[in-house]
Amino acid sequence: MTSPIQTASRIPFSAPKFAPPFWLTNPHLQTMLPKFVAPEVPPYRRELVLDALNESPIAYDFFDADADADIKTKLTTNASAALVQTPIVVLFHGLEGGSQSHYARSTAHYVHQQDWHYVVAHLRGCGGVPIQGELFYEAGDTLEVHHTLQHLAKTYQTVYAIGTSLGGSMLAKYLGEYGDTAVCTAASIVSAPLDLASSTIAMQRFFGRKVYTPYLLNPLVKKALQQQLTQDEIAAIKASKSISDFDQAFTARRHGYRSKNDYYHQASALPYLHKISKPTLIITAQDDPFLGVTPVQEDVSDSVVLCTPKHGGHIGFLRWQNKQFDATWLAQTSLQFFKSI
Repeated sequence: MTSPIQTASRIPFSAPKFAPPFWLTNPHLQTMLPKFVAPEVPPYRRELVLDALNESPIAYDFFDADADADIKTKLTTNASAALVQTPIVVLFHGLEGGSQSHYARSTAHYVHQQDWHYVVAHLRGCGGVPIQGELFYEAGDTLEVHHTLQHLAKTYQTVYAIGTSLGGSMLAKYLGEYGDTAVCTAASIVSAPLDLASSTIAMQRFFGRKVYTPYLLNPLVKKALQQQLTQDEIAAIKASKSISDFDQAFTARRHGYRSKNDYYHQASALPYLHKISKPTLIITAQDDPFLGVTPVQEDVSDSVVLCTPKHGGHIGFLRWQNKQFDATWLAQTSLQFFKSI
């Protein structure tokens, strides 16, 4: 059996079924529990690379494949000009996430089991590396996505990309904007707010307002207040009670948008999905508490497969197998898709 998929895509792919036991179907349990049962942080190898603007250092946390145990020697000594043949999977994380996020750790271990390379490319200011330029990260920054993929393509012959939540929205917009020139061979978009305006409204539901918003907003406010700001900006940022408030007070104006509404309109990936030409899997749980409008088949190109399990929450998709929790469904499904191309 397979997960619900709208099959108008030209890509023949069937996702493995996601069917948690009845006691694990609550979307909030799916969203929050994986954080507490995630595997240990893998032994990442960190590289710092300047961003697309040549301003802020970005943390790239690699988990090298055992199949290329000598890759560190190759990279540091330039022993061979040939590209690394073993594929690499790059993860673009969600809002205030990083290589230690539960989904990044679960994916890291699963990819490593396949003897593939893996890297988490952090967004500006994440991964414990301070921002040194004027810009933070925002959903419309496809230039940074392109820069990351180009950097990796200098070393690895095959680059696959996974984007989760905000990182997934950025990656999806990039794929639509760049079309055939997108650097990655294929992509998986997971739990992504592809329509930003409706997603911010969804976050104002009771649970989102009381639990998820403080968890995401507090570190954003803390980082923003460390920048050079006017007294009016400081007051507006401190008064933010929602992600929408913060986007109006800081994100939109800092990145050249007129307002939060202009930001949501210009940065949303949904209008670009019909232009995607690289094979792309979009995974969206029907019960995701973070999302508003989600794409239907008429919104996407025939290079896109839509996978819409009934349950899964937001970057959850937690199973119960062999009397223990298992959070590998996302990685398993994404890599099966990559291998099917």
